[in-house]
Amino acid sequence: MRLGKFLAHAGVASRRGAERLVAEGRVSVDGQAVTDPARNVDEHSGVTVDGRAVTAEPLEVHALNKPAGVVSTARDTHGRPTVVELVRSRRRLYPVGRLDADSTGLILLTNDGQLAERLTHPRYGIEKVYRARVAPGRLSPRALQALRDGVELDDGRTAPARVRQVGPSVVEIVLREGRKRQVRRMCEAVGHRVTELERVAFGPLGLRGLQRGESRQLSRREVERLRTAAEPAAARRGGRRGIRPGRRPRGWKNPAA
Repeated sequence: MRLGKFLAHAGVASRRGAERLVAEGRVSVDGQAVTDPARNVDEHSGVTVDGRAVTAEPLEVHALNKPAGVVSTARDTHGRPTVVELVRSRRRLYPVGRLDADSTGLILLTNDGQLAERLTHPRYGIEKVYRARVAPGRLSPRALQALRDGVELDDGRTAPARVRQVGPSVVEIVLREGRKRQVRRMCEAVGHRVTELERVAFGPLGLRGLQRGESRQLSRREVERLRTAAEPAAARRGGRRGIRPGRRPRGWKNPAA
């Protein structure tokens, strides 16, 4: 992790404030003053500020069932409620990807930057499952097939997706990419307007009974399942048996959907 980010995650200062501390020569790594905030460090690098040791902040991952009207950012300049405000934690959490303010459902928040990058980068292909209520309510076989094959949007053709009609006006869409308002734009491309949108699964995790507006911290086992799902496909096909990304829990979705 870069030094500036390490200091920010440890709660020493904001990212910009941490970079100032480094530029002022107040930060040392392994006993040597460092003025480059991009220097790679970890919890074993002996980072100090003004001679006092800095320890890495414990990593946390939280699941939130986001209500409508809440924005998927750490802060909002317009004073709207944010997902961070709905999670009880002493850590500096950030949302993993985004959901529209109008969309609801599962969103993850963490202070683990490496995990967040893997969960959102298209290279790792983490599946997100969405339920969209549409109007008109019934999609034709041709429209369903078009969504499965990929539709042309203003920022390029979408990747193949798994799509099925699960109710009179409800379509389930499983994506491995995450463009801005992608589900809404895909449905509009085949002549259907999304009136409600909920993400019901993110990789191997579902909402697990979380009520709207509620959050919970993930267990160590759940975090490991996320890490396994975010491994490169070649590693998942290797000797050890992992959790399939997108697999739904029994009983039962950086870029906004």
